[in-house]
Amino acid sequence: MTSIISVNFNQPEVTIAFLKSVKEHAGEIPLEVILVDNGSKVDHGPEFLATFPGLIYLRSAENLGFAGGNNIGIERATGDFLLLLNNDTEITPNLIPVLSEELDRNPEIGLISPLLLYYDQPDLIQYAGFTEMNYLTCRNKGIGNMEHNSGQYDQASRETAFCHGAAMMCRRTDLERVGLMEAHYFLYYEELDWCEKFKRAGMKIWFSGRTKVYHKESVSVGKESSIKTYFMTRNRMLFIRRNTGWLNTLLFSLFYIFIACPKQMLVYLKKGRTDLIKWVMKGLIWNFSHSNQSADLGFKI
Repeated sequence: MTSIISVNFNQPEVTIAFLKSVKEHAGEIPLEVILVDNGSKVDHGPEFLATFPGLIYLRSAENLGFAGGNNIGIERATGDFLLLLNNDTEITPNLIPVLSEELDRNPEIGLISPLLLYYDQPDLIQYAGFTEMNYLTCRNKGIGNMEHNSGQYDQASRETAFCHGAAMMCRRTDLERVGLMEAHYFLYYEELDWCEKFKRAGMKIWFSGRTKVYHKESVSVGKESSIKTYFMTRNRMLFIRRNTGWLNTLLFSLFYIFIACPKQMLVYLKKGRTDLIKWVMKGLIWNFSHSNQSADLGFKI
């Protein structure tokens, strides 16, 4: 059995469309669907349950972030496979069979993601894997991103550096070794950190183009905001602190503090977004004020 886990935060219409997609395309597959409401202002539970009878609906009193919300669902799940899907995705009929088959066929795979296409431009690729991370700069690239989809990845089944948080599957038994996602990230980098945990447990991160998911994320990156700037700045440094040794962390920190962040602040200055500069600073300062609290599996806010 597969447990599908998704999180809602103030997006009832999007979530209902997601549930309808699962009902339409996976209705005959043995599964349980777990929806976690992440502290939304209004409880739309009755509507969700009416849309998908048998839905396991869990409501958190507060917004626990992407990882925290998914972790609630993971702890409740009973399926052999756990499929984490963003609520702004719509699935395809062969998604669960293909991903579970890949996991069955290769026990070395820990996490697997499908091909992601933009929902509004379904011939445009969002994700077909990631390149390896440069840990000195904490930068890598998306494979296939913004390419026209002509079927070039349809038969791909290969190792990749990282999964995409919008759609990823794992075995429930593997979590006994790996553990949950680290909820203290709140936004951004949590799925990359989770991939690192799977790698340290001796497992591989995988991409399969044999199935796909449509993602309703905008083709444009989106409007810069204080919360995005803060967590992207904060968590980029936190990711390196948690997943590399002291020497790499030192070298990265010098690059980040004296080159990358000043460059970003200049960009904001030129764009007239001086309001975001302080959030870059706050993201950096947070790491120093929490300098002794980032050990793997031992972090608490």
